[in-house]
Amino acid sequence: MTIKAMLEQRERDTLSRYAQRSCETRGRECEVSPDDMRTEFQRDRDRILHCKSFRRLKGKTQVFLSPQGDHYRTRLTHTLEVTQVARTIARALRLNEDLTEAIAMGHDLGHTPFGHAGEAALNQIIEGGFEHRVQSRRVVEVLENEGRGLNLTWEVRDGIEHHSGKVRPETLEGCCVHLADRIAYINHDIDDAIRAGVLKAEQLPRRAIRLLGDSHGMRVGAMIASVVRYSMDRDEVAMEPEIWDALLELRTFMFERVYSRDWANNECQKTHHIIHELVGYYMEHPWQMPNEYMEIVYREGTQRGVCDYVACMTDAYAVKTYQKLFIPPFFDGIG
Repeated sequence: MTIKAMLEQRERDTLSRYAQRSCETRGRECEVSPDDMRTEFQRDRDRILHCKSFRRLKGKTQVFLSPQGDHYRTRLTHTLEVTQVARTIARALRLNEDLTEAIAMGHDLGHTPFGHAGEAALNQIIEGGFEHRVQSRRVVEVLENEGRGLNLTWEVRDGIEHHSGKVRPETLEGCCVHLADRIAYINHDIDDAIRAGVLKAEQLPRRAIRLLGDSHGMRVGAMIASVVRYSMDRDEVAMEPEIWDALLELRTFMFERVYSRDWANNECQKTHHIIHELVGYYMEHPWQMPNEYMEIVYREGTQRGVCDYVACMTDAYAVKTYQKLFIPPFFDGIG
């Protein structure tokens, strides 16, 4: 018996009846040669881990643009925190941890530079709009691996696309990531806002804090425990209503006190300007993009190729490209 066969048998023996077993995957768009060491979802996890888009996450903003400090979250550290929360939930519910991990690690691959501000800017410009969840699926299906995509299983691609939005993933493992994303970002954004001096801990809504706890770890733990209690031996993954309401209260508070404040809007205006200028420039000069994006232009049109190119940029690369295109070199070093 191969290692893969042993792992698949272990899944059959130990996972919940609601779990997605790797041997029952709907498969890939293209057949691949067998791997005797890893299950199909383990292979997907590894393909995501080693792709260029995953490495670029370290250079993409979570909330705070160009933070002065080493301890603020980036899109990469956010992804790792989501993965930890999602796997903790999946393990407690006896769901497939490998599938959960693969979805979590790939869920934000399509995020733009400058976080949600960059996404909002592209959404204004691109005909038909722009959503990072849809772009994340496009990254793994079309953009990675020199335009061949990563050829992931259907379950992983479904979970990546539906990690946010109104449509829930088809698998419970995808639903773990859907909730873990919210648990992670609400709590680590509070942590970063306090570190940045934008918030003080005593300003957080008291009802929610009394229910969830007065530290980052306590709140994350309370939310995870609530999901596990509510979802045990059920065919859904959800949070207890009272805890969910407390999470929403924190989310509303963060939008009012952090995400939508004047300092954030000022940074967003700068972000929108850079994104608008980059898109406008490459719409007029598409031949100046790398060859892989020119191939997209030939197949799917200029706007599609430009959108993919700009969305893939890191914060630093977007700023550097903007400076190269629009700021005369003799200004370098002034100040």
